[in-house]
Amino acid sequence: MSVDPKQRRAARHAQPAAATARQPRRNTPITVERITDAALEIVAGKGYEAMTMRSVAGLLNTGPASLYAHVVNKADIDELIIGRLCSQLVLPEPDPAAWREQIVDVCTQLRDQYLNYPGISRAALSMVVTDLDVLRINEGMLAILLAGGIDPQTAAWAIDALFLYVGAYALEIALSAHRRSELNEGWVLSNDERAELVQRFSALPAARFPNTSRYAAELTSGDGHQRFDFTLGLIVDNLDRPRPGQSGESGESGESAQR
Repeated sequence: MSVDPKQRRAARHAQPAAATARQPRRNTPITVERITDAALEIVAGKGYEAMTMRSVAGLLNTGPASLYAHVVNKADIDELIIGRLCSQLVLPEPDPAAWREQIVDVCTQLRDQYLNYPGISRAALSMVVTDLDVLRINEGMLAILLAGGIDPQTAAWAIDALFLYVGAYALEIALSAHRRSELNEGWVLSNDERAELVQRFSALPAARFPNTSRYAAELTSGDGHQRFDFTLGLIVDNLDRPRPGQSGESGESGESAQR
């Protein structure tokens, strides 16, 4: 008697799945592992939008109905592929003296995984986290922040903010790359294009856009992942600052310190 796919999904969330060796596609049964492999192959080659139940089934030389014996729907595949990417991340042993560097490193690893599969972070941004591989990263990040002395509530919300930012950053790059590929351009601005943009901003009416025209170079600056590093720094460097109502360095609460 076959197991209902929803029960299979619940089982994956209840305990770690046993590792299975990847098998060639021909003359082999459909498995969750092979479905995940096929989905990632499609995203890597054609982008996340091309990954559908039908396209995954086609790559496996079967029909979409065959997949439903193993996965619930496309959202289930989304969870599987994000879980697979998270399983590749290396979590450090929390070090109170290096918690900032450690949390940035985990975010950078996640960013690079997302960028290998154009648009895949869209799946992460829309899903409720229940996959054990994703929860492993959440647990690891929480351990790093707590080891650094970060308040548990602050740490919990910071992890959410970091996941959102990394996902949005990777998605923006994917969307930009797709748009520019249609124009046979690279995903980043060339020096000539940036110079043209600076010129356009600088030429704006100063009376209406005084700051944009004056700081055109600053607004368009940044190479590689400099803006990513900058934004992570803004988030991480402010996590250990007391929030309103929390104890400050003096040991007094914000309310009592005002008395």
